[in-house]
Amino acid sequence: MKKISRKINFKDKRGYILDISYKEDFNHSTLISSNKNSVRANHYHKKTTQISFILNGSCFYFSKKLKQKKTKKIKLKKHDYLITKPNEIHAYRFLEKTEMLVFSKGLRGGKDYEKDTFRVQKKLT
Repeated sequence: MKKISRKINFKDKRGYILDISYKEDFNHSTLISSNKNSVRANHYHKKTTQISFILNGSCFYFSKKLKQKKTKKIKLKKHDYLITKPNEIHAYRFLEKTEMLVFSKGLRGGKDYEKDTFRVQKKLT
């Protein structure tokens, strides 16, 4: 897992511009809306890298590599950017109503949604 806090690139009386990504190639992007106290994921991908960008709200992100015992936990908030690599078990617990964009490098959208998703028996949250 790699967390990056994004900073506003330009701001004036009209509002602001914030680059979410730069020079990245993606196969899929999606908008996910989650209610307070909901949990998502508790799975991993063998080939897919996912990038999560918090539009608004906040959550705890839990992760560990497949063969690790210790789970890492970090808090994500508005404009945080997180990279989840293959073979990293991950889950989100939302602290409030939250919207996030997820960009995927690999199979993750439409009819391919479950092709590279592997659920885990022992939940991270």
